[in-house]
Amino acid sequence: MSSNTMWPMRINKYLAHKGYSTRRAADGLVAEGKVLINGVPAVLGSKVDEHDTVEVHGARQKDSCVYLAYHKTKGTVTHGAQGNEREIADHIHKLDNSLDVFPVGRLDKNSTGLILLTDDGRIVEPLLSPDKPHEKEYKVTVNERLRSDFVEQMSNGVDIGGYVTKPCVVKRLDKHTFRITLTEGKNHQIKRMTNALGYTVNTLHRTRIMNIRLGQLRPNTFRHIKGAELETLLEKLCIDTQ
Repeated sequence: MSSNTMWPMRINKYLAHKGYSTRRAADGLVAEGKVLINGVPAVLGSKVDEHDTVEVHGARQKDSCVYLAYHKTKGTVTHGAQGNEREIADHIHKLDNSLDVFPVGRLDKNSTGLILLTDDGRIVEPLLSPDKPHEKEYKVTVNERLRSDFVEQMSNGVDIGGYVTKPCVVKRLDKHTFRITLTEGKNHQIKRMTNALGYTVNTLHRTRIMNIRLGQLRPNTFRHIKGAELETLLEKLCIDTQ
């Protein structure tokens, strides 16, 4: 783990970081009494310090983790489905029920585009941390014609209610559409920025996360991230691949 990992760490997060399982599966290992911390059986919510000894019975550390790029469609929720809603995990299991992966981050129910899924808990903190300026790119359409000063206003930062967003890269694509590249991820940030300037977002489509691009990936399908593309991603996240 990186030197800036926060200790103590919950045991399920620790096991996910170490590549034994997802956090949910780690809770199962703990509940079954298969995890020991310094020789003592762990319980749900147990925490691990950096120099503790952790033993896991009945599961082995993964030789290689799975990393997926998925094309989310409108109406699919990232987490916490209610009623008749469908989660991304439902679509993944329908395509390949052998995969035990979880989404990293989220997209709103009505937003579309790229989201990453993995069984490698190590990437969650460095990818989602607000202190890490990782680029995410979106294509956005709004309800009214973009004014001539729109690009400049969005690029320089917008007051979204007690917080001014960081400078970002914005390009107008047509009279109602723009592309925006952010290095931060405040809750509903793009919608709040456009609302503050007098517009309403009609569609929001994520096309890139760092070096991972959606490309021509069809809706509700995924592809494996591997090779040089994966090596670059992990390197940028400072994840040890040895």
